[in-house]
Amino acid sequence: MAELRFRDLTKAFPGGTTAVDSLDLEIADGEFMVFVGPSGSGKTTVLRLTAGLEDITRGEIAIGGEVVNRLHPMDRDIAMVFQNYALYPHMTVSENMGFGLKLRHMPKQQIKGRVGEVAHILGISDLLKRKPGQLSGGQRQRVAMGRAIVREPAVFLMDEPLSNLDAKLRVQMRAEIQRIQHRLETTTIYVTHDQTEAMTMGDRVAVMRQGKLVQCDTPQELYDHPVDLFVAGFIGSPAMNLVHAHLEPSNGSMVAEFGSRKLELPARTLPESVAARAGRDVILGMRPEHLQDADLAGPPNGKLHLEAPVTLAEPVGAEVIAHFELDTPPVLTKDTIELALDVDDNTIDEKPDHVTCTARLDPKTKAARGSRLRLVVDPSSLYFFDPETETALR
Repeated sequence: MAELRFRDLTKAFPGGTTAVDSLDLEIADGEFMVFVGPSGSGKTTVLRLTAGLEDITRGEIAIGGEVVNRLHPMDRDIAMVFQNYALYPHMTVSENMGFGLKLRHMPKQQIKGRVGEVAHILGISDLLKRKPGQLSGGQRQRVAMGRAIVREPAVFLMDEPLSNLDAKLRVQMRAEIQRIQHRLETTTIYVTHDQTEAMTMGDRVAVMRQGKLVQCDTPQELYDHPVDLFVAGFIGSPAMNLVHAHLEPSNGSMVAEFGSRKLELPARTLPESVAARAGRDVILGMRPEHLQDADLAGPPNGKLHLEAPVTLAEPVGAEVIAHFELDTPPVLTKDTIELALDVDDNTIDEKPDHVTCTARLDPKTKAARGSRLRLVVDPSSLYFFDPETETALR
């Protein structure tokens, strides 16, 4: 076991693409750290740099206090679990799991004992004589993990190991990986593009965007206090609702105007940075789970009311996901503006005049497509962002 440290870690590829840009991060001994972000954010490159599969352009990586920049991958005391399992098809499960130990010239009896012990932990003792082609996806994933565990490395590196599994099996394997990691207490970096996976598994979560570390914190802190629009929109499912709003003072309070709607915000619920923006624009954020059907919410108790037409209602058992429209243009972040850029005339296509939002409602709701939905929201649960810098206002 060992702590892991990145100092000014940078990887630039020929042609000018910077995949990882000045990453500074410390991962504690035994910590389960998840790197999450969209495709191209640099998370897998961090993993490959740590493993020694890519050369570092600038900075350093230290494992257990030792800088490993120039060490061969085999000398870094790490074990990697790949997305595609990378099992040898002609070898049995036992041979696959023990192959790395065989390369180290460990005695056969010792290899057999180690493989048997790990197979017991993973619940695959009855599969040791089978070959990968005779296994299910979940069983192959356990074998790939077993091959890493038997080596007793200082660090586990896991590159989207569950992406090839079906939804139900992914949930089961998430819990299995957590259980094993907590039992072994091995420092782990886990890479995923799935924010739900990140939130449920990591001791801390590092959110990556365009090669940079945007925010690193506990899952709950990321959810409660996103530092900017990107994290706010990325963490949470369904995503946070975002609208452009104009703030105007009103009888000691503040009114947020967006489209044809107005919300009166009590002064006591506003952060100082928001209260100081009277007469200016902000981006207003509302989590879907913070919106309630007014007919089921009980007494108002200072909550704000919002009415909108329902375009779709999705019953999913324990809740209903209601989609509704607001007559205000969607919020375009720096990322979405780049995607919307018209390369022919270098202009942004005309913005829609409405935005679709979502609410997670009690299954007793009467919300249905074509109906009008009355929603209430606690003003203290609202989020505010600077429309120019995209940073959170606190």
